[in-house]
Amino acid sequence: MRTYDDTFSGQRIYPGKGKLFVRGDSKVFRFQNGKSESLFLQRKNPRRIAWTVLFRRQHRKGISEEVAKKRTRRTVKAQRAIVGASLDVIKERRSMRPEARSAARAAAIKESKDKKQADAAAKKAEKAKLAASAAKGQTGGRVTSKQGAKGAPVKVAAKSR
Repeated sequence: MRTYDDTFSGQRIYPGKGKLFVRGDSKVFRFQNGKSESLFLQRKNPRRIAWTVLFRRQHRKGISEEVAKKRTRRTVKAQRAIVGASLDVIKERRSMRPEARSAARAAAIKESKDKKQADAAAKKAEKAKLAASAAKGQTGGRVTSKQGAKGAPVKVAAKSR
């Protein structure tokens, strides 16, 4: 015996019962009775109507005696290496005493500051050397534009009354 499910309510439709509704795009809908057909045509949401199968499934009605509560699995945390550090280095850092860790951190900060300072000093020295060599090649130390160097006349400043 061939049975169908009601499109709206989800209940079983036995042979000789129900209605068939074919939409304009040729999609077939089967309804058990006029009640489910009417609600479907009113565009009601079956998940909000208490007697439908979809509502009962969504709100977990009538399944408590059939299925016991599922046991949840505990997630096991696994330690993995990070791009910059291997696993043993990470474990070693974690097992360090707080005083030793803070001392190592302070040393690393001091080292990076010293490096930054040395870089800044080198950059400053380079800049001074460039300025000195530029001043040597210039006459009078005046900065001229490219047009001025080519011999173009100097622009006259605009005067207002």
